[in-house]
Amino acid sequence: MASAGEFLVAAQPAAAAQPVAMTRAWWPLVAVMLGVVLAACVLAGCLPVGFSIAIVFLFAGPHNWLECRYMLSRMPPRWGPLRPYFLTGLLGVPVLTAALLALPWVARGWQWQESQWQLGLAAWNSVFLVWIGVLATLRSRQAPRRRWDWIWPLLLVLLAANWAWPLAWSLVLVYAHPLLALWFLDCELRRHGPQLRRAYRWCLLAVPLALLVLVWRLAGAPDLPGDDVLTSQITRHAGADILPRVSSHLLVSMHTFLEMLHYAIWVVAIPLLTLPAQRWRLERVPLGRKSALWRLAVVAVIGLGAVVMLVLWAGFLADYPLTRDIYFSVALLHVLAEIPFLLRML
Repeated sequence: MASAGEFLVAAQPAAAAQPVAMTRAWWPLVAVMLGVVLAACVLAGCLPVGFSIAIVFLFAGPHNWLECRYMLSRMPPRWGPLRPYFLTGLLGVPVLTAALLALPWVARGWQWQESQWQLGLAAWNSVFLVWIGVLATLRSRQAPRRRWDWIWPLLLVLLAANWAWPLAWSLVLVYAHPLLALWFLDCELRRHGPQLRRAYRWCLLAVPLALLVLVWRLAGAPDLPGDDVLTSQITRHAGADILPRVSSHLLVSMHTFLEMLHYAIWVVAIPLLTLPAQRWRLERVPLGRKSALWRLAVVAVIGLGAVVMLVLWAGFLADYPLTRDIYFSVALLHVLAEIPFLLRML
């Protein structure tokens, strides 16, 4: 009996069986990307709260499932000399996530003051930065070797900035994380569509231009109206509590714009690039070739991801604010998981 992955591949046109060595001109990529950037910018600027609600409902679950599937396809079946790197990366993800989730509970239990809370957050940020530094050092010693001697001096500067203003790092994670998807797509284009890579990089200039347009139009805008739970969640997640002098309309618009790009890349762009390369076929997933037991584990993880996606949609329909709050509390898990995979691809 054919596997689910085989049915997915069989459903594609015959031309899609080839990697994306497109013979078409690069202008369709430019038109689509600029169109997505323009539409996301306009909708995020005009309807920041409504657009945020819609894209999280539609894409939060699918993008996590597709991202998990992508990372499984990137995991080698035998680590060999890569063992220290993958152990550091994969163990660091749940430990750092659990530590940050536990921080508010510890703060309430021990009745921390604001200064103590910031010290705890600064300590977590420091461990996070050191974890990245260790991963980068391990990666630089692997083939192909990289000259990343500048990593630790840069991290020392960032560590000092963190202790000066630890809350700023919360904003760094919120606003920098969506940009990692752009980097992942660049790496995939290098492998599957090198002739499109230059056009893609030129299109990336539209992203800072769109952000500048949002700043120009909304820097002086009044804060978003409404004090309901959902609006408060969205504005707080965008950093309104940390930057009270900045218009919450601007903050939510910028964050929603970046999130839309993030979802578009993981839900549409990367699957279109990797599906023709038959990454969806389970027998081509490296871990699935290791043994029958590992193949079963891969299927189980993919199936569990699909169930979680359906549960997330059901939760949004039943109680959107609560589900959104839970989702963004545990979303750090996949944010951190992206880092070791991205460093390995560089």
